[in-house]
Amino acid sequence: MIGYVTLGTNDLPRAAAFYDKLLASLGAKRAWENDRGIGWAAGKGSPSLAVMKPFDGKAATAGNGTMVSLLADSRETVDAVYKLALELGGKDEGPAGPRGTSGFYGAYFRDLDGNKLCVFRFG
Repeated sequence: MIGYVTLGTNDLPRAAAFYDKLLASLGAKRAWENDRGIGWAAGKGSPSLAVMKPFDGKAATAGNGTMVSLLADSRETVDAVYKLALELGGKDEGPAGPRGTSGFYGAYFRDLDGNKLCVFRFG
């Protein structure tokens, strides 16, 4: 159902370096780029994630209550992506582990612009 998600950035080169490494660990690569932003996807026709300078010219801010969740293929991948996010300068918002009783396993972090992300796996 989701086609793409866009996150704001105030420093496109810095955000690009963060997401190039982070999303490569989930099998994604740059799908497009221009002077305002960059998008990554795991393949043609798959959902994508983009970072963009805001079109209104104002500073990008992290949305309160907004979070992007990235699907991983295993719990080990959740652990690795979470660790990589912190190594790349991301901020911890909740370490990898089970949540609830539904088989959900996830980790939470913020990117370099303060946007909240989750990497997760069911089962």
